[in-house]
Amino acid sequence: MIMPLAKRLAQNLALLCGAAALAASGAQAQDTIRIGELNSYKTQPAFLGPYRMGMELAVEQINAAGGVNGRPLQLVIRDDNSNPGDAVRTAEELVTREKVDLLTGTFLSNIGLAVADYARHRKVFFLASEPLTDKIVWEQGNRYTFRLRSSTYMQVAMLIPEAVKMNRKRWAIVYPNYEYGQSAVATFKKLLKEAQPDVEFVAEQATPLGRIDAGNVVQALSDAKPDALFNVLFAADLAKFVRAGNQRRFFNDLSVVSLLSGEPEYLDPLGKETPEGWVVTGYPWYAIDTPEHKAFLEAYQARYNDYPRLGTIIGYSAIVSLAEGVKAAGSTDTEAMIQAFRGLDVMTPFGPITYRPQDHQSTMGAYVGKLGVRDGKGVMTDIRYVDGATVLPADDLVKQWRPASAE
Repeated sequence: MIMPLAKRLAQNLALLCGAAALAASGAQAQDTIRIGELNSYKTQPAFLGPYRMGMELAVEQINAAGGVNGRPLQLVIRDDNSNPGDAVRTAEELVTREKVDLLTGTFLSNIGLAVADYARHRKVFFLASEPLTDKIVWEQGNRYTFRLRSSTYMQVAMLIPEAVKMNRKRWAIVYPNYEYGQSAVATFKKLLKEAQPDVEFVAEQATPLGRIDAGNVVQALSDAKPDALFNVLFAADLAKFVRAGNQRRFFNDLSVVSLLSGEPEYLDPLGKETPEGWVVTGYPWYAIDTPEHKAFLEAYQARYNDYPRLGTIIGYSAIVSLAEGVKAAGSTDTEAMIQAFRGLDVMTPFGPITYRPQDHQSTMGAYVGKLGVRDGKGVMTDIRYVDGATVLPADDLVKQWRPASAE
C-alpha cells in the first residue's frame, strides 16, 4: 500500500530537520542561515534551471518544518558567468558583502576548482554540488571543500564493466576539451587498459566546449574505422554530434559507452534521433521504484507540475546535505561544519549517501542503462543503480593522490 504523500513528506522532513526544531527560541528562529550559491545559469540553463528548482523545493520543505535547529534557510544566488575569475569574485562578494554562512554550487569543473581554491584561502565551507572533476577531492582537495555528485572517475568506473563486455578492440574517443572531458578520457583509458590490455585507441577528437564542428568530428572518427566509441560530449554538443553521426550512419554497428547521455537534460532534446543501444549513465526518473524517489517525485510534480531532471536531484540533495550538516554541527562555524560533514549520512531521493572522511567525496551513485526510443522520445532501459561507494578507489590510492595539507 502506498503511503499518502503528506505522511511521507512529514517523515522525510522530520528526518531532515529533527523533531526538536520548533522548540528553538524565537530569537534563534529569526537567525537566518544564508547559503551562498553560485553557478553558470546563463550558459547551462538545461541543467541549472531544474537544479535551482530542486534547491528551492528543499528550502521550502525544510523551512515549513521549522528550519534547521530552529533557523530558516535562505538562498543567495549569483551567476558565475562560466568564468573562473568571475566565479572567485562572485564568491568573495557572497562572503564579504552578502555575509553568507556557507558556499555551494558550481557546474563546470574548472569553475568548481577555482571556487574550491578560494574556499581554501578564505577558510570558508564549500559544498561543490555538481562539478565532476576528480581533482576537487583528490589532487587539489582541501579541508574546506566537499563534493556531492558522483565524480568523473566514479561514473567512468560504472561504465567500464559494460565496455569490457562489448569485447571491442579499436576504440575512438570524443570529448569536450576542458578539465571534465580530459579527466574522463584519462580515467577511461587507464581503467579499460587495465581490464582489457589488448585494447587500442585509434582516434581521439577534443572539441571546444559549446562549439563542436560535428560533421568534421564524425568524419575524423569514422576514418579511423573504430568498432567502439567512448563519448563524453553533453548538452548542445551532444545533440549536434548525434545528428551528424546519424546522418552519416556512423553509429551503425558501433558499440558506444557515453557519460551523462541518459540525463533528461541531454536525452530529451534528442527525441526520435536518440541512438539506441548506447550504454550510458543517467537519470530515468520515470522508472525508479523506491520509496525515497517516489516521495520526492510526487512533491516535485505537485510543486512545479513538471518532471525532475538530474539537476533537480543534485540541487535538492545539496540543500538537504547542508541542512543535515548544520544540524549535526550545531552551527554554521566552518570548523564545526568540516567535522560534521566527515562521515555525514544523508538521505537523498537516490537513497542514503555518506560524505567520506578520507576525501570529502559523497557516495552518491548513478543509474546505468541503455538508450532506447519510446513513443518518439529517448529513454533509458535495462537500468540499474550503482552505489558510488562501490566504484571509488581504495583508501591507499586516495592517500597518495590527496595532499596531506587537505587534512
